[in-house]
Amino acid sequence: MALLTITKDNFDSEVMKSDVPVLIDFWAEWCGPCRMMAPVIHEIADERTDIKVGKIDVDAEPELAAAFRIESIPTLAVLKNGAVTAASVGVRPKADVLALLDK
Repeated sequence: MALLTITKDNFDSEVMKSDVPVLIDFWAEWCGPCRMMAPVIHEIADERTDIKVGKIDVDAEPELAAAFRIESIPTLAVLKNGAVTAASVGVRPKADVLALLDK
């Protein structure tokens, strides 16, 4: 499935009403560790057709960053049925990110 850009305008339809788990990457353009995570997030988006993978730019979407209480980036969150089931802060190997989906 393609990588989604999540905004306040599509958050409800793409995330809250999703019938599959959603992996969200909270990031910013200026964030070095976020750029390190980007290839992993893109790989997962390309490989996993059973989930949605989206990115939220914390600078462009401060309301969503505040709603999730994002204090450090990159932060990854997994939402199932509209609720956060797992989260991780900082750069993580692909295996760790995939393990979040099983929680």
